[in-house]
Amino acid sequence: MPHWLILIAIAVFVWLYFSGKGGAATQRGVLSFGKSRARKVTSQEITFKDVAGVDAAQEELQEVVDFLTSPERYTKIGAHIPKGVLLVGAPGTGKTLLARAVAGEAAVPFFQLSGSDFVEMFVGVGAARVRDSFKKARESAPCIIFIDELDALGKARSTGGVSHEEREQTLNQLLVEMDGFDPSIGVIVMAATNRPEILDGALLRAGRFDRHITVDLPERAGRKAILEIHARNVTLDEGVDLDEVAQRTPGFAGADLANLINEAALLTARARKEKVTLKELDEAVERATLGLEKKGVVLTSGLRRLVAYHELGHAVVAECRPHADPVKKVSIVPRGMGLGVTWQAPSEESRHLKTESQLRDEIAVLLGGRAAELIFIGEASTGAHDDLARATQMASDMVRKYGMSKLGSRTYERARAGFVNQDATPSSPRQHGETAADQIDQAVGRIVEDSLQQAIDLLKSRRDDVEALVEKLLETQSLSGEELREFLGIELPPKAT
Repeated sequence: MPHWLILIAIAVFVWLYFSGKGGAATQRGVLSFGKSRARKVTSQEITFKDVAGVDAAQEELQEVVDFLTSPERYTKIGAHIPKGVLLVGAPGTGKTLLARAVAGEAAVPFFQLSGSDFVEMFVGVGAARVRDSFKKARESAPCIIFIDELDALGKARSTGGVSHEEREQTLNQLLVEMDGFDPSIGVIVMAATNRPEILDGALLRAGRFDRHITVDLPERAGRKAILEIHARNVTLDEGVDLDEVAQRTPGFAGADLANLINEAALLTARARKEKVTLKELDEAVERATLGLEKKGVVLTSGLRRLVAYHELGHAVVAECRPHADPVKKVSIVPRGMGLGVTWQAPSEESRHLKTESQLRDEIAVLLGGRAAELIFIGEASTGAHDDLARATQMASDMVRKYGMSKLGSRTYERARAGFVNQDATPSSPRQHGETAADQIDQAVGRIVEDSLQQAIDLLKSRRDDVEALVEKLLETQSLSGEELREFLGIELPPKAT
């Protein structure tokens, strides 16, 4: 027998063996390539009572529950429920939990998939899995198909010469399946993504994912409700006020709050205490926000003083600028990636909308550390690297995105190297030329330099206060916002009711 035939026979045998482990299993291994990887859940214990902080999304999804439980109410008058529901929101906001709660409320089977479950290196496998998933769903109707991380599958198809043939075939099959099934049979396709801007437009048109529901970060009342849900099985001390904890955690998603409660319980068990107190919850908030304490790091006296000046530069500027967020804590205990930290407490309003005055004050606060180094140390240090990067990015956004400069009220798309004035699309602003790029750089530079000078002037006017606070901080290692404001003679404005 020729050698090349022997080599081919060995290759075929090895492939069959490893794909199916031989015998009858070989056939199953080969044929299972195109089978759906959906995880079917028939008994859902999660319902809307286990979801909080997303009332608007929950109200929108109640319509889907009503259709699955009482479809005749809609079909009788000729109404069609949306075929696809797309949940859009930041990571950890509870998109998957909401989808499972809809299935639990309607008491229908729930097929859970991830966008990456469809994509393989072999062309045609993903499309076969899409067909099989919808086939199984029709057999179990009424039911819900849930595709998590839809962007892994539904990324916009390439219009140039480079494409991903397998992923695009899989996406095409999904589009065909969503067009082809009858919504009256009771199959609802739900999906989740935190990157809706990269999805293919064909996925979002009417008849496919035509219902878009935003799952926002929870407000204070929602955070309290989420904390109460996750604290059901945790023994809390009588003095714990979850509303106070919710007030301290703006910007936390549902997953963050769940982790917060668990972290506090772990700290309590580690301390051999029987109940979780506000102390453990505060420590858990600090760990989540600032990072873990690096207890093994010992700073020299000179470095500790430099860090103290730097952090108090941030803190004093924050307290003295009218539109900056108040300081919650300033510390020279190394945490996370930093040797010290200034922790500000952003308001609920500033999470949604910021004025130009607020942005300029934020930049001044970021540059307060560098300003303090220049005034009190006499030279700059590398510790301000991250502050400078964030300040520059914020100033760039003011000029490019928000029209907050002398260049006028327009936006500028960041020009890509080698592509100035090319590849502009109708859906995006026309890219600018070299002259505009120079003007943008100058405008960004002016904002940063003006903010730095404001910070320097402010700290010079408070020189004696900063010097005294540094000595106090070196002694105690941390100061609360209340202690800082009391020393500076500053009172917080009353909270809006």
